[in-house]
Amino acid sequence: MSRLLHSALRSTLPKLREQQHSKDPMVYAVFYFPLSGWKWFVTEGAANGDDFLFFGYVIGFEAELGYFSWSELKSVNIDGIRVESVENFEPAVLSDCVSRFTSNE
Repeated sequence: MSRLLHSALRSTLPKLREQQHSKDPMVYAVFYFPLSGWKWFVTEGAANGDDFLFFGYVIGFEAELGYFSWSELKSVNIDGIRVESVENFEPAVLSDCVSRFTSNE
């Protein structure tokens, strides 16, 4: 199993669209790329064939809710630097996560 998509995350992550009516959904994982300000706040997900599809809040070129895949995240590799996950992350509401992980930018 991947360092990003581990069994504990798979077992606790709500299925796609389960939080669609929440104004402040729970985030279950935060991924980031160390060479940029890109961050992925994972709120939902489901297997998609041989891949895994996540939904959440993405801060990249723009900040928006959207879908992103496990294969996309694990394919990022610039000179051996890859997308990482925040270690020992405890689920929290999206507004708290965005505030906590973007306050120094």
